[in-house]
Amino acid sequence: MAGKFARSLELAKASWSVVQADKELLLLPVLSVIATVLVIASFVAPALALGWLPVAGVAEGGAGEPGMAVYAGVLVFYIVTYFITIFFNTALVGAAMIRLDGGNPTLGDGLGIAWARVGKIFGYACIAGTVGLFLRMLEERVGWVGRIVIGLIGIAWTLATFLVVPLLVARDLGPIDAVKESAQMLRRTWGENIIGNAGLGLVFLLAYVVLLAIGGGIAYAGISLNLPVLAALAMLAAVVGLIVLATLQVTLQGVYSAALYRFAAGDAAGAVAGFSPDLLQQAFRVK
Repeated sequence: MAGKFARSLELAKASWSVVQADKELLLLPVLSVIATVLVIASFVAPALALGWLPVAGVAEGGAGEPGMAVYAGVLVFYIVTYFITIFFNTALVGAAMIRLDGGNPTLGDGLGIAWARVGKIFGYACIAGTVGLFLRMLEERVGWVGRIVIGLIGIAWTLATFLVVPLLVARDLGPIDAVKESAQMLRRTWGENIIGNAGLGLVFLLAYVVLLAIGGGIAYAGISLNLPVLAALAMLAAVVGLIVLATLQVTLQGVYSAALYRFAAGDAAGAVAGFSPDLLQQAFRVK
């Protein structure tokens, strides 16, 4: 475990060295969140007006059970939200690849790469949204054992599609071909070791826990000492800190996926700026 944690820190540092060179990349996750919030608002308002919420009620029986129109609406919602996430992630990965090639990308460069592939991004969003909704519907209809199985299927899908976005950027494949190639690259290179050695998630999990512990402790002290302003400021600072951490995590993961694709595709690992060959080989060694 100690070795895995050490590699996690090294991976975070290597990714951060790339992000430092292009700090504007941090704006892409922010734009993604803003666009997603606007889309959610545009869906929630009419859904509330029509009495279609909560969505979980779709799985429940009764006279008020929504029909196919609700399912269609939820599917559209999934596809649109997936599209926004994938679009900005494509822009992030595209800009990161320019940096890894020794270039100096701008925010417009990344967005231009994503826009040039907007049709294929939409196609992949349709696939991902359909799979996501299908798994969600299954979860609502099975017991706890079934939910565990479906959760494992969801993890397998996430792993199999981990390199889809870099493939869309680097090879301009169609969405179906990108999913197939991503799964093949997973099996061919670092499949069974990704969970144990992909350390960025562990680093940020620790950061989230520490931030919540500090913020929660100060907020509790403020309430205990009858200092509501202190408690409110502590909670506000914790929320802002979580947003900053989440933005940084998404950005680092985008940079990391770009470098990982280069390594998995057989490119010279030493040419990947900010990532030593030994580090990538340890984190993603062939089983």
